[in-house]
Amino acid sequence: MSISKQDVKYVAALARIDLSDGELEGFTQTLAKIVHYVEQLQKLDLDNVKPTSHAVPMGNVLRSDETLKSLTQQQALSIAVEAKDGCFKVPLVIE
Repeated sequence: MSISKQDVKYVAALARIDLSDGELEGFTQTLAKIVHYVEQLQKLDLDNVKPTSHAVPMGNVLRSDETLKSLTQQQALSIAVEAKDGCFKVPLVIE
C-alpha cells in the first residue's frame, strides 16, 4: 500500500494538525515506512502463538503484607518537639 500526500493531509486534518510542505513530505515518508513494516508483520505465521496482554510474563511484584508491632502512643510522642494532651503540637499553618 502506498501512502500519498493526500492521505497524510487527511490524517493531519482528522488530528487537527497543520503541517508545512516540508513536514508533509517527511510525514509521508515516515507513514509509508510504518505501513510497510505493518505489512511485513501481517505475513508472519501466528497460528500457534497465544494472545497476550504483555510482552513478558507478569507477576505480583509486591511483598506479602505482614502484621508488625506498632509504636505505642508514648513511643511516638517521645520524638515530638512538642506534645500536648497526647497529641503532636504543631505550629498554626492556616490563618
